[in-house]
Amino acid sequence: MKNSIEVTGIKLYAFHGCLEEEARIGGEYIVDIYLETDFKEASIKDELSLTIDYVLVNKIVAEEMAIRSKLIEHVGQRIWKKMLNEIAGLFYLKIKIRKLIPPINGNVDEVSICIEGKC
Repeated sequence: MKNSIEVTGIKLYAFHGCLEEEARIGGEYIVDIYLETDFKEASIKDELSLTIDYVLVNKIVAEEMAIRSKLIEHVGQRIWKKMLNEIAGLFYLKIKIRKLIPPINGNVDEVSICIEGKC
């Protein structure tokens, strides 16, 4: 049996990007997290300590998104590393960071990066 948890649509305002304007003005981001774990025991015992706490997932994302980076690829790697260090029982992790209305020459809704793999 495969168990998964998704924390999606984490909306944040952050200051990532290579342009000086992005550092000053910032922009909107949406982060989606997909985690595979085994929460069978938690589902039987109704005990939070036996599964992944969504509050911790959101906290990790918010903390790492608050640290300015030129590339969202770099932010994604920091989120990945921190989740592996702070969340026990992960089998698989997928992180998607979407930058809304990026300042590029064109009419583009968003750009995104995705990092995923076995833990």
